[in-house]
Amino acid sequence: MTEYATNGLFGLLTPQANTTAEPEFHALSPPGMVALTARMTSTAPSMDARLRDYVERLAATIDQFANAPLGAIALACTGMSYIVPQEEERRALGAIEDARGAPVLTAAAAILTALETLDARRVAILSPYGDPLHGQGMAYWAAQGLEIVRSARLTGDAGKFHPIYGMGSDAVAGGLTELGSDGLDAVLVLGTGLPTLPTILARKAVPVPVLSPNLCLMWHVADRLSGRDPSRDGLMSWLTGAEWRARFAMRHTPRGQA
Repeated sequence: MTEYATNGLFGLLTPQANTTAEPEFHALSPPGMVALTARMTSTAPSMDARLRDYVERLAATIDQFANAPLGAIALACTGMSYIVPQEEERRALGAIEDARGAPVLTAAAAILTALETLDARRVAILSPYGDPLHGQGMAYWAAQGLEIVRSARLTGDAGKFHPIYGMGSDAVAGGLTELGSDGLDAVLVLGTGLPTLPTILARKAVPVPVLSPNLCLMWHVADRLSGRDPSRDGLMSWLTGAEWRARFAMRHTPRGQA
């Protein structure tokens, strides 16, 4: 514990140009839980190549935290799990956990934990990825035993600084409308760089839970820092916004109201 992190300090790793993960984690973090951020960097031209660089340099990136007393390390980059064989990922993360003495929690693993907590298997997926990452992501989730009932893709503006990070939450709202809720246990909205919190809060009567990587990962981190086991009631307070609505309202100014 430190002066400002009386309920836990955790490391947050984000892709280098991600403009969404840190604001969402800061809004989601319960009082006394504080993130220290490190950027995963690469000069590779393609997203796939950059993700591979992030994986290869993961231990060195985490070394930026030196001996800060981290209670957990959160990897806010779902795509990393798509391109690395699961056994290889487990070995790499296990070695880091042994060296640091703290759990390393991935966005993909947090989503899976949330789905298990909800006993949810029939899902729809909203994907912001281009090729080939979209195909790799769909294959990953299918391999986890999920029944992907339907999916939809969001297409970013190539003229913006990044095809995913340049999208707004309005794109998410449109995608969720397209997917609907019939026959589903949950909807997965992929991409830690895709803004999701305003849309999740705006859904008044939620027929099925909407899970996003940042929301699930912060819930998972908070449970680990608090020493709690995952519970359905606890998770639902996060998925409905009851846990973090007031904190988000204090930090977020809607578009057009600045």
